[in-house]
Amino acid sequence: MKVIGVVLLITGCLMGLSLSIDILQGFDVSQAWYNAVNPFRVMEVVELFVLFFLLFLFFGESTYIFIKKRKRKKGK
Repeated sequence: MKVIGVVLLITGCLMGLSLSIDILQGFDVSQAWYNAVNPFRVMEVVELFVLFFLLFLFFGESTYIFIKKRKRKKGK
C-alpha cells in the first residue's frame, strides 16, 4: 500500500505544480485544469483501454500483495 500512496502523492504534487504554473502564467483555474487533463481528452479508445488496463493491473497487484501479507500476519 506504500507504493500506491507514493504514486498518488507524486501524481498530486505534479498536478498541483502544473496547475500552479498555469495559474502563474495568467490562466484562470478552469483553463489551467483543462490544460492539465487535455492529454487524456485527445486519447483514442484503444489508448484509454490500455491506460486503464495497466492502472487496473497496478492497483490489483498492490491490493493482492497487501491482502497476502495481511493473511500471513494473521496466521503467525
